[in-house]
Amino acid sequence: MNKVKVGFFSFTEITQPDQHVPYNEWHQLDHIPENIALAGIAHGQRWVCPPAYRDARVASEPELDPIQYVTTYLMTDPIEQTLRDFLDLGAQMDAIGGRFHRFRKSHLAGPFGLIKSYVSPRVLVHHEVVPYRPHKGIYVTVADVLDSSQLDEITKWLDTTHIPEFTDIDGVAGTLFYTSDIPRLKIGYDLPPHRLITVSYLDDDPLIVADRMKAHATEASKDRRGPRSFGDSFRLLLASPFQTITPWEWDWFE
Repeated sequence: MNKVKVGFFSFTEITQPDQHVPYNEWHQLDHIPENIALAGIAHGQRWVCPPAYRDARVASEPELDPIQYVTTYLMTDPIEQTLRDFLDLGAQMDAIGGRFHRFRKSHLAGPFGLIKSYVSPRVLVHHEVVPYRPHKGIYVTVADVLDSSQLDEITKWLDTTHIPEFTDIDGVAGTLFYTSDIPRLKIGYDLPPHRLITVSYLDDDPLIVADRMKAHATEASKDRRGPRSFGDSFRLLLASPFQTITPWEWDWFE
């Protein structure tokens, strides 16, 4: 079984235009290394959505439209302790040296349970290894199932049809599928019920892969069951490519 049980996500906006470089310096050189050292953190990474990537979004509802970055920490059991250590470390770093970036706003943050991982048939690694494999970027979707009676049907469609087909697109190495519907934690986060996140890891140019994904979705919608057939039960909040961040190359918004 996959040792990763939860992906802790943060979808972030930098609130002052001149703060992108300081934010990236802090997050990539200080915050992520400190957190990865925690016993329950299997991996941590953050990606950026530069202007050209933002233009390639298929969906960008007001709730998540301002975001420029997405961060994921992959967490292992015991989840309660891992989350507690994660939050305590942030508070400690902030208290002892002001090591927390102020000019940021998280529009969605919290732990999402890992439902399943998928790997492209052309990729040799096991599906559990996909997040650790080098990649050029990711493609992220965030969606809400608004009618709980449709949850099983929509989840089944994503699991058996939509995600496997997208994972088979040239340039997609694999995909992780998450849900906000996890057992209630003592460390609470106010996450909407039935919120689903997919993260596809890309080993080709993310903008090119995003075009392939869009073309596939357009063609598939003509003759297959998909989001439109679920009507108001399914709401896509975000569908966007993101770029892998290279240390010290933080000039996308200048």
